[in-house]
Amino acid sequence: MDAAATIIERYYHELWNQWRWDLIPALIDPALVFRGSLGTDVVGQEGFRRYMEQVRAAFPDFHNTIDELIVDNDRAAVRLTYSGTHSGPIFGFPATGRPIRYAGAAFFSVQSGRITKGWVLGDLEGLRRQLAGR
Repeated sequence: MDAAATIIERYYHELWNQWRWDLIPALIDPALVFRGSLGTDVVGQEGFRRYMEQVRAAFPDFHNTIDELIVDNDRAAVRLTYSGTHSGPIFGFPATGRPIRYAGAAFFSVQSGRITKGWVLGDLEGLRRQLAGR
């Protein structure tokens, strides 16, 4: 398996799905430039950690399913399905206890074994409709 593919799989399966904060230094470059699926822009490992904390506060059981992963040298494209339970406030919606599921796509650059850039697009309109109960 390609090194970039291994990093991206660990990023989703271990860092996100298992909330393995200890993997941030190993997988995330200190100078990371990142836009998350919730439309949040962050820089660096600490900014990335805060973003993960924001997601976890709203969806403690947030799960990423890789539907497709394409790697070309140091770049990766991922088609994803996100799921979880809305258990904390987000986008002005108080916790509803509703299950959520929405699609996303992510694009990464990997250098020296760490993610240096990430741009993630989530179906926020679909997510907002679920949060509103529509």
